[in-house]
Amino acid sequence: MDNNDTVKKTFIVALLLCIACSVVVSTAAVVLKPAQQANKLLDFNKNILAAAGMLKAGANVDELLQQITSKLVDLSSGRFVNVEAVDGIADLAIYDQNKAAKVGGLSDKLSAEQDTAKIIRREKYAKVYLVENDDGEVEKLILPIKGYGLWGQLYGFMALQADLNTLIGIGFYDHKETPGLGGEVDNPNWKALWVGKQVFADDGSIALKVLKGKAEAGSTTDIDGLSGATLTTRGVHNLFHFWLGKNGYGVFLDNLKKGEA
Repeated sequence: MDNNDTVKKTFIVALLLCIACSVVVSTAAVVLKPAQQANKLLDFNKNILAAAGMLKAGANVDELLQQITSKLVDLSSGRFVNVEAVDGIADLAIYDQNKAAKVGGLSDKLSAEQDTAKIIRREKYAKVYLVENDDGEVEKLILPIKGYGLWGQLYGFMALQADLNTLIGIGFYDHKETPGLGGEVDNPNWKALWVGKQVFADDGSIALKVLKGKAEAGSTTDIDGLSGATLTTRGVHNLFHFWLGKNGYGVFLDNLKKGEA
């Protein structure tokens, strides 16, 4: 009888301890969620600034962001649109195009031929970021990009100079690539290779290439591949070609160059 009581008491104590721990963990998750979301937003904004070459050590992120204007682009027409004219998007400030890509009315399913970046669905509207001068002319354009690497999607930004052809920089803020291999997409030395590269040839075709090996010295279009990470390298190459092409930002960039966006 005493042994049964001991087992019963042990079970009750363990159960109560589990419940107490669950309450503590759940409470902590709720309490910490606003801070986690704030840190996630801060990191997202820092990546926008970093891609555009605007993030400096010790700089105030909020002040730098005031130099940037966000606008909504219809990727099919390649033109800016007002949020009020789009069903399903209530506020540009909180619009998440990655989430929109999972919503039927806000995205399109890509065919196998179209889907070179392996994203399955492409959002209809992209939130782009511009740095404009006093005359309203674009000095820098920051574009969200994504595509499949080895283990999952890479999410990041590329920034172009006013000619809409010269890269200012790139960066990925979320990916699942292997540290030391595909994870070298985060390596500052590798990202520095992209600065100043030309993305289009004179005939308008996409000239930018991420190679399997090393680029020739002085190349204005080729990027070194990631050593030991063939599939990540190929994925990065494919995602850039997708977003620079007609199914990505290609139509928008053409319109912007002609002043028709």
